[in-house]
Amino acid sequence: MQKELPIIQFTVLENGKQHGIKVKHGSYPSLMFLLKEELGLDSFGECGGVGRCATCVVETIGVKGDSAIKERNEPVTLQKMGYHEDNIRLSCQLYITSDLEGAEITILEE
Repeated sequence: MQKELPIIQFTVLENGKQHGIKVKHGSYPSLMFLLKEELGLDSFGECGGVGRCATCVVETIGVKGDSAIKERNEPVTLQKMGYHEDNIRLSCQLYITSDLEGAEITILEE
């Protein structure tokens, strides 16, 4: 019998609208893909998730565990764009795991 993947719930704020998100663990390659598809964000994540373009910048509150650590291209890309805060992230570098449970994600407008 296959183990059922847990449902993760978190909130996304976009253009003043609050969206309650319920999604299965790992059902999208990253938060960026979920946001593009579920909220219809056309120009979001232009580099396709490699952490280079900074068109998927979000502010996070309540992200836990390994997801709170910036890795790969993310720190350099954010610094180039003038972001130095620990809670400013590239959504393409956040994976759909229990680390997002209960978090609040705000999409930052360019």
